[in-house]
Amino acid sequence: MELKRRELFAGMVMICGGLLLNRQAAATGFFFDKAEQPSDKDKDKEPTGGEITAVEDLMREHGVLRRALFVYSEAAAKLRTDPSTVAPDVLQKTARLFRAFGEDYHERRLEEAYIFPAVKRAGGEAARLADILTVQHQRGREITDYILAATRGARLRAGDAELLTRAFESLVRMYRPHAAREDTIVFPAWKQSLSAEQLDEMNERFEEIEHQQFGADGFENAVRQIAGIEAELGLADLARFTAQSPPSR
Repeated sequence: MELKRRELFAGMVMICGGLLLNRQAAATGFFFDKAEQPSDKDKDKEPTGGEITAVEDLMREHGVLRRALFVYSEAAAKLRTDPSTVAPDVLQKTARLFRAFGEDYHERRLEEAYIFPAVKRAGGEAARLADILTVQHQRGREITDYILAATRGARLRAGDAELLTRAFESLVRMYRPHAAREDTIVFPAWKQSLSAEQLDEMNERFEEIEHQQFGADGFENAVRQIAGIEAELGLADLARFTAQSPPSR
């Protein structure tokens, strides 16, 4: 009888844990199918190629955000020529991904909490950029608020297409040099400000924050989400974007 009570209690703990994880996923817009959840066996495996460092993690997260910006730039071109070809729900999904993975996680919990304070203490060019980058983060959140509000309905309201196009173009124009400065100046300066032991600690802390925020592998889920968005907009075939040969002289 005592054994059955313990088994029942353990089962209730597992169910409650699952409900908590689903609530957290719903709040961020990130969901994992049961088949996608990493098994206990997989969690113990060392990734092929060695451990992913904190700086590598930051840069690959930028890759997801750059793909979202590409969606915005292509959507802007479509909206300008034929707004009926762009469904608001795919823009809503892109904005939710940008908000959850980019603004709430990557910017607030990593860059603003750890990267910028460290480089400001260290001084140099990266320190001078930190305040500008923070202001741009805030402006990006304001634009994301607008995109989320404008794409809630089943169709865009009259006049929204042009306003959305301008919002997309301004966001893309801001974040391209923004992310490039972070990749080439801020992140290297941050790494140089840390000892090898401190960098190892940051590797672990960033991984913990990712799991706290999303309940599982947030990066892999974000890649799946942006790939699905690209497919919906007909942007999945990379070969389509190969540049034409230059004119002969």
